[in-house]
Amino acid sequence: MKPRPLFTLALLIASMTLAACADSGFQIRSGQTLCIVAPEGQKPVLYTAIEMFTGDVARVLSSGVRQSDAAGVEEPTIVLTLNDSLGYESFHLYVDTDRRLHIEGGDAHGLAYGLLEVSRRLGVSPWEWWADAVPAERTRFSLPADLDERQAPSVRLRGIFINDEDWGMMPWASQTYEPEAGKGVIGPRTNSRIFELLLRLRANYFWPAMHGCTRPFFLTEGNREAAARYGIYIGGSHCEPMACNANGEWKVRGSGDYNYLTNRDSVLSFWGARVADVADQEIVYTLGMRGVHDGPMEGTRTAEERRVVLEQVIADQRDMLRRLVNEDLTRVPQVLIPYKEVLDVYNDGLQVPDDVTLMWCDDNYGYIRHFPTPAEQARSGGNGIYYHVSYWGRPHDYCWLGTQSPALLYQQMSLAYEHGIRQAWVLNVGDLKPAEYQTELFLDMAWDIEAVQRSGLAAHMQAFLSREFGRRAGAALQPLMQAYYRLSAVRRPEFLAGTRTEEADRAAWSTVHNLPWTEAYVDARLSEWARVAAEVTRIGRMVESECAHRAETYYQLVAYPVWASEQANAKFLYAQKARLHTDRADNEYWPQSDAAYDSIAALTRAYNEGLDGGGKWRRMMTDAPRNLTAFLRVDRTAALPSTESRLYADSECLSLDVTASPTGTYTVQPGLGHSGHAISVARIPSDADGEPLTYTFRANQLVRPQADSLTVEVLLIPNHPVTDSTLSFSLQLDDQVPVTADYQTYGRSEEWKQNILRGQALRRFTFVNDHADAHLLRFRALTDGVQLDQIILTHP
Repeated sequence: MKPRPLFTLALLIASMTLAACADSGFQIRSGQTLCIVAPEGQKPVLYTAIEMFTGDVARVLSSGVRQSDAAGVEEPTIVLTLNDSLGYESFHLYVDTDRRLHIEGGDAHGLAYGLLEVSRRLGVSPWEWWADAVPAERTRFSLPADLDERQAPSVRLRGIFINDEDWGMMPWASQTYEPEAGKGVIGPRTNSRIFELLLRLRANYFWPAMHGCTRPFFLTEGNREAAARYGIYIGGSHCEPMACNANGEWKVRGSGDYNYLTNRDSVLSFWGARVADVADQEIVYTLGMRGVHDGPMEGTRTAEERRVVLEQVIADQRDMLRRLVNEDLTRVPQVLIPYKEVLDVYNDGLQVPDDVTLMWCDDNYGYIRHFPTPAEQARSGGNGIYYHVSYWGRPHDYCWLGTQSPALLYQQMSLAYEHGIRQAWVLNVGDLKPAEYQTELFLDMAWDIEAVQRSGLAAHMQAFLSREFGRRAGAALQPLMQAYYRLSAVRRPEFLAGTRTEEADRAAWSTVHNLPWTEAYVDARLSEWARVAAEVTRIGRMVESECAHRAETYYQLVAYPVWASEQANAKFLYAQKARLHTDRADNEYWPQSDAAYDSIAALTRAYNEGLDGGGKWRRMMTDAPRNLTAFLRVDRTAALPSTESRLYADSECLSLDVTASPTGTYTVQPGLGHSGHAISVARIPSDADGEPLTYTFRANQLVRPQADSLTVEVLLIPNHPVTDSTLSFSLQLDDQVPVTADYQTYGRSEEWKQNILRGQALRRFTFVNDHADAHLLRFRALTDGVQLDQIILTHP
């Protein structure tokens, strides 16, 4: 298979240059009519893709498209043909000697993806509607005569989940985009736009919005028909079994309590009515049962009780599917999602039929909780993943800006694929905007993970930015966006108040807490954010001068998240400086904090109204989800002390470069962690030979070289175990006795919460300082999954 230009910027540019000057191959000039020869009697997704492609050609080339049952003689022609040998959703592009472009598809989806691949090469961004990425007009388009390319999905089911839609997607859809559908409705116009995006991103799976504020998907006329037109499998989250939105539908269609133990007949009737209604639709059925929303199953208290009941629930559900959908259950897509307490039930011995997909979960903050064992990988139903880039819950929401680290997503999903999670990938995108890049990265990896890995994350991000804003801007923006994500990994904008959500003592945890940073560190962070924001402003002028039609896109994808994040930091960090300098009569820091709050409000109004004032995204963006303390103006009152460990300024410690070890085996993860280059360390069991990582430093590098003791802080990515039940390492200074530490966390423990808010796991050790001129520090990973971010040397 040839490398794909989609992910490699240099190849993309070369392809476009070749296409512009080709003397042979497939060609179409502006104004020409394009003929498409398509097979009849296929699934609607193919004809929907032809309709989308027709619109793309009209916008870019001002050309018309006609469908025919035979190729034209003179006019440019695309021939669509089914080829079963290609396999599921695959396609093959090539140009014949008559300069006709052939797209062979393993099925209707494959043909649709192949045709929309041509749209991409035509210059149409997948975000042409959702980020106002207006394609540039062209006078000619061509593909080379030697084009011969095949593509096939890495993951069978690839999709997204619209969630926590209360303040974004739902009010925008029901009041701005399709108000005719009624209050609280995300209807077929909105969902068709989402499905169009999914088709352009080669996705085929969707979990609809399901909060109580939104009318359920299947109770809204036109939604299911829209899914069928775009070839989208409809599924549901961990608390939506059997295609039923229990949260929104039980109060409408149910009777009594949503309790399987005390009201089994009503619960089965509730599920059965839906299954009978959608039996002919492409559905991925979620099995099992939780509470009516995001809570444990009603009527049970222990994991053992839940296990017994869940096994009976699953048996009843599968009997229902056998009767109403297909006697051969291996032909009915089914998933079980071990989310939160259900993972405990699974670990307690829950028996799941072999043909059911086990869909594992992250901890809601991007760290996958369980990777399949060899036995789980061998199951016929395979394995899936439910992953978050937006979340409402403890220890704190992050639903405002798309700050989830692409480096973390890339590393965790690569690890998931490596461990056999290849049947279904679903991404919780919140309101979809502003998580556009993470959504595309996730779905690109699900479509062809090897292509993304060949180019690497930095090249993928640069290709995304260059496609949207041009080569020069893309090259300049990539390191800035990487800095944006790194600074957010150190502290998300939503976490800057030092507050928490869903704690027992709500009053205390809704009060601002000081951040665990020295003033020198605060000043350095403010300076770095100001630099990044200023560069984004400068490049924005470049983009506006070179491609003014992408100004709205730039504001949505780059400027708003960066500028709003900078101002969120200014709001809280200047307030913290003001509290440190209460003795100053002319304390200028409070006005700076207030100005940052006002700036965020102005930036958000501009996002919603648009630079042209058209208001396309009115009500989509809010800068105060749930009106949490983190989004309010900072009160001029004393803050509570930080509950976290202190973060030092560079002048107060010695930070070792974790990538500088001349020994040991490790892999650098670009962009990951506070350092921006955390490393995955190869395991060396304590009873095995192997070279540990070694780091040298000299006494004159220490802040207090004459101190009698030395503190070593080891900071790690706060992920979960991979193949073991623990995460552990050992550390040795010079010839002193090695120390060993475990650092895995359990459930929603206090340590896990601090790790999430800090973005690091921490272990601290104190060694004797023998006042030698040179020192040697040895680090050994004792389990798989150890990812080292920083080593910081300080003094007690």
